[in-house]
Amino acid sequence: MTNPFACNRRRRIAASSLLSLATMFLLTMCWAAQAAAQSVCLPAPRLLTTMPMGGQAGTDVEVTITGDYLEDVESLVFSHPGITARPKLNDAGQPEPNKYVVTIAADTPPGIHEARVFARLGLSAARVFSVGTLPEAMQTAATTSVSAAMPIALNSICNATVQASAVNHYSIQAEAGQRLLIDCAAKGIDSKMNPVLIIADAEGRDLLVERRGGVLDFTAPTTGSYIVKVHDLTFKGGAEYFFRLSVQTIPADSPISRLPGTRGVSSFSWPPIGYAPDAALAEAEPNNGGEAAQPITLPCEIAGRFFPAADVDTFEFTATKGEVWWVEVASERLGRPTDPSIIVQRVVEEAGETKLIDVVELTDIASPVKRSSNGYAYDGPPYNAGSTDILGKVEIPEDGRYRLQLTDLFGGTRTDPNNEYRLVIRQGAPDFALVAWALHMELRDGDRNALSKPMALRN
Repeated sequence: MTNPFACNRRRRIAASSLLSLATMFLLTMCWAAQAAAQSVCLPAPRLLTTMPMGGQAGTDVEVTITGDYLEDVESLVFSHPGITARPKLNDAGQPEPNKYVVTIAADTPPGIHEARVFARLGLSAARVFSVGTLPEAMQTAATTSVSAAMPIALNSICNATVQASAVNHYSIQAEAGQRLLIDCAAKGIDSKMNPVLIIADAEGRDLLVERRGGVLDFTAPTTGSYIVKVHDLTFKGGAEYFFRLSVQTIPADSPISRLPGTRGVSSFSWPPIGYAPDAALAEAEPNNGGEAAQPITLPCEIAGRFFPAADVDTFEFTATKGEVWWVEVASERLGRPTDPSIIVQRVVEEAGETKLIDVVELTDIASPVKRSSNGYAYDGPPYNAGSTDILGKVEIPEDGRYRLQLTDLFGGTRTDPNNEYRLVIRQGAPDFALVAWALHMELRDGDRNALSKPMALRN
């Protein structure tokens, strides 16, 4: 006969076991939720500055780095194998914190490279490290007055920082009629500085001021000393307000060549993928038209300038009936306030006279998509995806000679040697245009989301 007391006891034990398992499950879930809520994301190391910000190819440079979360830095690495770094050792043979000796191989290509630090918390984001061909120096003392101006040799580079509410002064020697190109690289090398450049006489009286481009094209009126002043546009300063100042002598008719730097992009960038960074040819003045037209062979890429005022650059080529050529001009996309225009004409010789017959006129690049009508990017991008540059097709009607005239519609009265352009004439090829933009975003209280900039990609 079954004992009722034993059965009840077994039931109570089973119920107690189920309750214990349920309690353990609930406790485990609560512990997991609490652990997830208290999870910690370790910060990544941040490389903020490398001082100096570059060096001459074929030399060793002592570099000091600053940043955040740089505990236990193992190495300073670069994007090019020709740039290597080793820790700087003190007199006792021990590494000095955050100081390195950087060796730049002689065959390292001039231009922009990247520097990163590898630390206990991982690999940092990149900072620009410039490699040049000119001798370099670094400012080590304050130069906030004319009397304390730091001497700079011509055809050299000075690496420096500017302090808040301060103006740096540098002294140079120039001969009468000597053309000098004074370039201050800042934004293009990851600096927070908006540079203002001033060239003054030996007493500090301003002769020429540049507040936008960071470059001065100056011809010395007399032989003697001149003062170069540098400051931030809003007189800010600090360790992250660094710059590279170069002073070079250039021929009177030579185009301006800037220090290497990354190009800021608001809506366009140049060159597209597949194009060389520099053009193979340069325009040769005089080429304003008629018999002075510059002969070219298609396809080609030409670098030129809308300079001086009302400049008309004319190029002449031969082509065959039925050929189709695409003509592209980049100038506004290079950051210049220009509006290029092209007219292509056929050259016909009749009765000893030269006649020009219009073939096509090319102007602005139309937007591939319609701009948003409501400002919230529901039915299109919230920006104009077109450009005042040129991209158009030229169909050759007959065998013979043709002339291409290139002008700036805004350049009638402007004499600015910085108004450069890039002319590309190529055969047709498969093409595509990709336009992307962020839709209007609504966030509730406490929500977070990522918002990217609109982007247009053409290849």
